[in-house]
Amino acid sequence: MSDPIDDRSHASRPVPPAYPAPTALNDDPPPSAQAESAAPGIVADARPRERDWARIVRKIASGVAALFLFVLALQLMKTGATEVAPTLRDSPLFSNGASTLGAGWLGAYLVLSGSPIAAVSLGLFAGGAITELQTFTMLSGSRLGASFIVLLVGFLYSVRHRGANREESVGMGILALTLTAMVYLPGMALGYWVLRSGPLDSIRWRTSGDVTSVIDFVWGPAQDLFTTNLPGWLLLPVGLGIILVSFKLLDRVLPQVSGNRVAGRRGEWMRRPWPMFLLGCAVATLTLSVSVALTVLVPLASRGYVNREESIPYIMGANITTLADTLVAAMLLRNAVAVQIVLAEAIGVAFVSIVYLALLYGPIKRSVIRFDDWLVASNRRLWLFVASLFVLPVVLLTSGIWIGPFTS
Repeated sequence: MSDPIDDRSHASRPVPPAYPAPTALNDDPPPSAQAESAAPGIVADARPRERDWARIVRKIASGVAALFLFVLALQLMKTGATEVAPTLRDSPLFSNGASTLGAGWLGAYLVLSGSPIAAVSLGLFAGGAITELQTFTMLSGSRLGASFIVLLVGFLYSVRHRGANREESVGMGILALTLTAMVYLPGMALGYWVLRSGPLDSIRWRTSGDVTSVIDFVWGPAQDLFTTNLPGWLLLPVGLGIILVSFKLLDRVLPQVSGNRVAGRRGEWMRRPWPMFLLGCAVATLTLSVSVALTVLVPLASRGYVNREESIPYIMGANITTLADTLVAAMLLRNAVAVQIVLAEAIGVAFVSIVYLALLYGPIKRSVIRFDDWLVASNRRLWLFVASLFVLPVVLLTSGIWIGPFTS
């Protein structure tokens, strides 16, 4: 005899649809059931495909727009530099190599990126506004300013994430700045010697005549629109603004480096210097931005996926290949010496980095980490260090006032 409670519970359950029982010859559900189960799947599959195609179209459009604006900005800055060349040559703020080092350093602060300022330095050189030495120093200053962004991101990250390890997040920014200065300052001197000694004189990399004709045909009308309606002195800042927009669009096209993605692939090789060096070279080449390549280290270091010692070779590698977009800019300007300047800078920085890693890695690692820990341990020392990062480039920028001009 069945329990009445059981009878009531069975009676209250919904009765399933009365589909015919499957037979041995046909185990498929009836057509109506197939349609009901298939329809949601079709919609679910179609929407991701539509989103994928829309994303691809947006990336292509952003890439085309970024290329157009990048080349246009270079042409405008070159023309604008020609117009302001006499004024800049007479200005104490652009009178020697130290002043242009400060200009590149502070300029990267203002635009929060080093690549646009590096392109400006090449445009000024192509327009005859600055010398080879000043181009070298302004290019190096833009790299120093770009590494400051890592310190800024590390500070903001530690403020936003209260549980974050400040020694690692803020310390990563200090480490990036310290290593960039240790590599780029001697690398700049070595590269300038390479340029002046003549082994790169035979290198004449530039866009071909056909490419130049295409540039004149495609970009000529837009360039004429600006040059005929704006005063010559305004073309340089307008070109800088346009190139910032082009880099913003380029960010939508280039691969995005995720800290979690890199952390998920962590292995024993991340503890070895040379693989990390090559990884830094690869990431900076893919992203065309040393700021992006180094900023990804902040969350990784804060969460303990990578420590500062392991990131030293990575930072050195990223500081070399970040010059790739600057080399392209020099070729588009069709200035052989500008190309030689970028190559000489890359050779100098690469040589210094390899010597550090091959012969001095242990002492350098211990010294920079010790200096890093010493700064982070005291708020007073940290703030004095940050203040010096603004005072020093200002002193360099104004050096022409109290030192006067000097040339190579």
